[in-house]
Amino acid sequence: MNRFFYGEIIHHGRDALGPIQVIDYRKHRVLSFDSVFEQSKIDRRKPYLPVHEYNRAMMLPVAFAEPRSVTVLGLGGGVLASALHHLLPTCDVHAIELREGVVDVAREYFSLPETAHIRVTIGDARQELAAVPEASTDLILADLYNSDRMSPAQAQRLFIKQCSRALSPRGWLAINYHRPPDENGALFRELQGQFAVLLRFKSKTNNTVLFGSKQPFAPLHPSDPHLLELEKRLPIDWAGMMAKVVRLGEWGSTER
Repeated sequence: MNRFFYGEIIHHGRDALGPIQVIDYRKHRVLSFDSVFEQSKIDRRKPYLPVHEYNRAMMLPVAFAEPRSVTVLGLGGGVLASALHHLLPTCDVHAIELREGVVDVAREYFSLPETAHIRVTIGDARQELAAVPEASTDLILADLYNSDRMSPAQAQRLFIKQCSRALSPRGWLAINYHRPPDENGALFRELQGQFAVLLRFKSKTNNTVLFGSKQPFAPLHPSDPHLLELEKRLPIDWAGMMAKVVRLGEWGSTER
């Protein structure tokens, strides 16, 4: 076995888009496309538990409205799909992943559950999203990245419109951005036009998760008992993350 820094490469594959590697560390397992950036990371003892803070933050909409159906754009190691299934076993999760080899790795090395409640489609997220029926999903989690950068699709106004169209009347969108949209730009204005409320979470690694809610909602204090109950079911520091969320007001001004 090859070694990568202090980890052990336990799988090395390749497809038309490049390498697909799985690296084991003492506590964690990592999916990488180029041995530099981590695409997915799990706790090896609890594979349903996301490790990256931005992945954990993307789960926060569940605290406001428990979804019956979720669409995950960019399966990766299946971290979000596995966490959702652990937290909400009867929720229907539809994951869309461009690379078949990544899906195979998620199942073999990242314990993606084999269940009727998780459906995986292999295809381009932009095309597949356009085919999702209108108002048919309660939560969209968008985490589209290749080996070294975010997919340009997530920075397009059409992508935001398609997400909004697919969401139910009380649906939520969560997008992981490496660089947040310009708050005076066209993309941000599109987000404001499609969603009643926008929230922002900035991770320790400078990822920015933007949340859009189709409807206004009652805010949750970090000490809310509901967050404590969620923490018992999926320990990802719900209260700590909620304390870092800011609300974006008109034209991007922040409100706590």
